[in-house]
Amino acid sequence: MRGDARAVDALEVHGTGAWLGGPLAVDDLAVAATAAALLAASELAQARGAARPTVELSAEHAALSFTSERHMLVDDRAAGAGFAPLSRLVRCLHGGWARTHANYPHHAAALERALAIDLARSTDPVATLEAAAGLLDAIALEDAVFAAGGCVAALRTAQEWARHPAGRAIAAAPLVAWEDSLATRSPRALGQAARASRPAAGVRVLDLTRVIAGPVAGRTLAALGAEVLRVDPPSLPELPQQHLDTGAGKRTAVLDLADAHTRETLLAGADVVLMGYRPGALARFGLRSDDLAQRHPHLVQVSLSAWGADGPWAQRRGFDSLVQVACGIAAACADADGAPGVLPAQALDHATGHLMAGAALRALAGRARGEAVASARLSLAATAATLLRAPRPLQATDDLTGHADPARHRVAFGDVALIAPPGTLNGEPLGWAHGPRPLGGDRPAWTRHPASE
Repeated sequence: MRGDARAVDALEVHGTGAWLGGPLAVDDLAVAATAAALLAASELAQARGAARPTVELSAEHAALSFTSERHMLVDDRAAGAGFAPLSRLVRCLHGGWARTHANYPHHAAALERALAIDLARSTDPVATLEAAAGLLDAIALEDAVFAAGGCVAALRTAQEWARHPAGRAIAAAPLVAWEDSLATRSPRALGQAARASRPAAGVRVLDLTRVIAGPVAGRTLAALGAEVLRVDPPSLPELPQQHLDTGAGKRTAVLDLADAHTRETLLAGADVVLMGYRPGALARFGLRSDDLAQRHPHLVQVSLSAWGADGPWAQRRGFDSLVQVACGIAAACADADGAPGVLPAQALDHATGHLMAGAALRALAGRARGEAVASARLSLAATAATLLRAPRPLQATDDLTGHADPARHRVAFGDVALIAPPGTLNGEPLGWAHGPRPLGGDRPAWTRHPASE
């Protein structure tokens, strides 16, 4: 990600080691992605007139943040979001494997259509799904579910993914792709920040993302002082635990983006827009990056997809668990008996979320300096490629530095306790102004800008 390489001299990381473990460098990814956002925040503070703050990060805290959904407490009981029973690895014809995703009702319905099964009437839906999947080759299952509007990934090794057209498209893309041809210079001054530890104070962020990666970006910006408004469409359900884990510090509203007046008012008032839908999915609302750059040149745009903006899979739905299976991570994490494995965290989601926040902060710093700023595009698959290219850790999978202690890093909001945002600026921990609010419970409107803190 672009930036001054000398800025890393202001970073101090404590307690590095294998807090998450695994055969891939997930701990290094957690530290690097989290640090990238913190260093970009430090850059923004300086660009807004403050002395550039020092940055500190606990590797243990970063690891806990990457597994934050597992450590959330509601009424002192674990309430983390998990996978639905139908989201699972299944054996396919000829010994292949595939990963299904059915956390949301519309994805479960797509599985039923693709496999011609009725899970609602089944006495054992998991067995019904596994029996149907076993009749198809993994690639055939992947294609059938995609054609039905759902999402499944067939297991591939990293070498097989590298030969696949989608894999080649991802390999050709950078981790953060800046659309320099669409760079715009904002007519709006960003103003100064009085506190280096709150470099995004007074910044408005329109969060048009769902699931984990995009919401993690929004909660990171909120922890740095931004006013973040998450907007969801009225027709798509959300998982309550997922929202609790990623909703701290934000307001949240429901809006049909076809409401042009409200949509354009929000865009005109925002400084940053985060977009987490498939490429082109929001084009009918005028939310393509080129259209936005023309109508709202002041906006910093950061977009996320599963499989990248180019290549044959650009329009496919995807999630962290599916990307792990398709690109070779699950094969690299396989058990001794050859069964596909998983990362010790949903690290693609969390890392990409921090990188999105970092891209937004770096672009805001450019805005504050009066520079022309390009929109940024990220993908889970590009993050996966970065992880697969990284040197493997020397420790064995179960040789951990220690057991990370969530109690040391929780913050409570009433009956909800969450892993606090990792990192400090000038020795001051990041923090949210409030806990998660009821999903969709706010008006789709901006508050008045608070005074810079």
